[in-house]
Amino acid sequence: MTTTPAAIFWDMDGTLVDTEPLWEQFTYELSELMGRRLTPELRETTIGGSFRHTVRVCATHAGIDVTEDDHPRFRAFMNERMAELMRSSLAPNPGITELLDDLSGLDLPMLVTTNTERTLADISIGAVGTRYFSDSVTGDEVPRPKPAPDMYLRAAEIVGADPADCLVFEDSFTGMTAAVTAGCRVIGLPWYSDTVVPEGVVTLESLHGRNDFVGADADTVMDWFHQLKR
Repeated sequence: MTTTPAAIFWDMDGTLVDTEPLWEQFTYELSELMGRRLTPELRETTIGGSFRHTVRVCATHAGIDVTEDDHPRFRAFMNERMAELMRSSLAPNPGITELLDDLSGLDLPMLVTTNTERTLADISIGAVGTRYFSDSVTGDEVPRPKPAPDMYLRAAEIVGADPADCLVFEDSFTGMTAAVTAGCRVIGLPWYSDTVVPEGVVTLESLHGRNDFVGADADTVMDWFHQLKR
């Protein structure tokens, strides 16, 4: 096991950028398009999940059957509406830019790992700064999206590292589960008080005293990595 991370993998939505309010708005609109608005409780079950999962939740709630022929129409709506929302209101979360600036001075690969599909993921990555990341893996580029471990196993393969030597930042139960299952060391920053934190995840708040990256620098992250037990 290394004393410093071989790589850092960053979830995007809710971790690097605050897109969750935008996804919330879109998901409600999608459910209304299908005929019945989701309840807040059902909407929460879509957080961090794949687009197919969101479609299934909306369709089940509306009592309709969705076929493979329907997916292109819903996906086109997602790409158009989310791109519109993201271009109008998207910025890095507090402390992210300063921390990435400091980390970029190290010889340390950083990747974005997100269930969002490539077309929309690139908009968010651009809002944060593509210069910070050596690569990225999106939900439509792996056999199974989060909560399966495929994305994190693929990211570790890209950098040629053991997943146990890689550090992951994730905010959702779905993402944290994927990273833990892959064998990575995981820092969780759940934004909802009732989000279940899987066993093996250490929360950012327990390490940093707050649930954002304000005041954190590269040395802070190295210290957090040392504290994570594996």
